[in-house]
Amino acid sequence: AFFPITFYETLAKNLPDANFVDATEWVDQIKVLKSPEEIEWIRGTASLQDRAIEYLRKAIKPGMKDYEVIAEAKHFFLRGGSERQLIMVGSGPPGTAVHFLPYHLGNRFIQEGDQVTVLMETNGPGGYYAETMRCFMVGRKPSQELQDAHAIAVEIQAMTVDRLQPGADPKELWDLTNDFLSKKGYLPNLRLYAHGQGLSLVERPLIWHKEPWKLKAGMNIAVHPYAKALTQTVSACICDNWIIGETGPEACLHKTPKEIIVVG
Repeated sequence: AFFPITFYETLAKNLPDANFVDATEWVDQIKVLKSPEEIEWIRGTASLQDRAIEYLRKAIKPGMKDYEVIAEAKHFFLRGGSERQLIMVGSGPPGTAVHFLPYHLGNRFIQEGDQVTVLMETNGPGGYYAETMRCFMVGRKPSQELQDAHAIAVEIQAMTVDRLQPGADPKELWDLTNDFLSKKGYLPNLRLYAHGQGLSLVERPLIWHKEPWKLKAGMNIAVHPYAKALTQTVSACICDNWIIGETGPEACLHKTPKEIIVVG
């Protein structure tokens, strides 16, 4: 997404007669369509993330701090061959909307009865990214309010996946999702709720109202809807990856059940 200014200055100095053109669109169009080999690497990343969730199922306990959950996840991924990880964790008691916090603010102690939400956007041994998000409950079943919000996030994910067809318009998906959230009494999306992935953590197409592209077969799409109540008393999210095939989405790359995970 960037290169050092010294690199540009060296090129400009040593190639004074060269014409520099913006090839972003051309390069993006090439890299977002994944080869069979690339898809296998992405499947491997998704599998590693599934195993990370199982690892955290046993690791998350009362008394840990949010940043310690991040450290446990990073430890697992590094041992599994991942080189880069964006891992975010947020925790809170029932009746609060749990938010992801940066590592240096993750010093809250997790308590019995808390919700712990984990985002893991990492690459795998082949360097290709996938993304998963799950909600955990520590030592108790989730409240009905959280179950309802989680069901909304799962429903939005399913609605979107059904429409991951070659030729689909990201703006239509964005509008459909926001209409659904508003009608159900939840806050609309203000940022991406789905996007492409590959050698970059976030690739096009961006599933929002400003994306001019249409979807194509061969794209790897992460779908991560977020359901936050207007009352700010609950929030839930989920994320998994799909490859778009010639006739629609192929099977979900992640095998972890789409449910709230009770631990402890």
